Amino acid sequence: MPKHIILDTDPGIDDSLAILLALASPEIVLDGISTIHGNASTTQVTTNALSILKLAHANQIPVYRGCELPLVQPSLLSPETHGNSGLGYAKLPEPAARPQVKHGSDFIIEHIMSHPGEISLVAIGPLTNVALAVRKEPRIVENVKEVFVMGGAIKYQGNTTPLAEYNTYVDPHAAHVVFHSGMPIVLTPLDVTYDCIFLKEDLNRLLKIDSPITKFIADATRFYMEFHDEYQKIDGCVINDPMTLALTYMPEICDYQDLYVDVDISTGVGLGNTFADFYNYEKKAPNMRVALGVRPRMFMELFLERMEKLARVNS
Repeated sequence: MPKHIILDTDPGIDDSLAILLALASPEIVLDGISTIHGNASTTQVTTNALSILKLAHANQIPVYRGCELPLVQPSLLSPETHGNSGLGYAKLPEPAARPQVKHGSDFIIEHIMSHPGEISLVAIGPLTNVALAVRKEPRIVENVKEVFVMGGAIKYQGNTTPLAEYNTYVDPHAAHVVFHSGMPIVLTPLDVTYDCIFLKEDLNRLLKIDSPITKFIADATRFYMEFHDEYQKIDGCVINDPMTLALTYMPEICDYQDLYVDVDISTGVGLGNTFADFYNYEKKAPNMRVALGVRPRMFMELFLERMEKLARVNS
């Protein structure tokens, strides 16, 4: 049976690709999207989510607007990485649908509680909505099937500070709540996502299909590739979020280790740093499963095949 998921996201270039991958994957059913501040404002990323669903003829999927600010920290958006709209150079038409009235955190709560043990939560932005949901209704911890989190950098360097990954740095206090909630978490940190590079030859393969889908991917990732080249000397771009989505039905992409992971919420250079107790100094039980090894071309071949199929349907 297909796996039912909630996607909590801040689209965002690679977030948008994760939405498209969800729509192209028969192994999962996308029950709804909750949006969160991050790559752009909550207003903008909500519009982006609705526009991407329109692009893929999936207007029936509900979108719920979530938190506009982190729990404690001031807002931190990323126009230098994703462009002012959050979608690079891509221009999408106005959405065909409107966001739901219900708040994103309330949707997370109500959907999990009405389907106990059946819903997988995929959180690929800052964790504010998820943390708020845990605080509002702690019973979701026992009733969610599993939680996939794109965030953190365990042995890898940060991509926002020398130590911190973007999603965790934007709202480290929310990450702290979620990490210590008791939820069954699979963490996808930069340690594995930065091995999964979407190359120019991958894009050229997709562009052999004339479709609004491939045009969107090209226009969005061109901006992303320019950023990666200028700031990180990466030829291509890292698509963190689709890989996290793919693990919901193809876990063999990665190798895992059960670890106790924490996040630094003190002020100073360590803010947002995620770290694992590999040698069990603290004598605490693991609180998540961490992806620490990856088969990048296995994932990329999956992604490309699914985008080709989606593009042909929408050509």
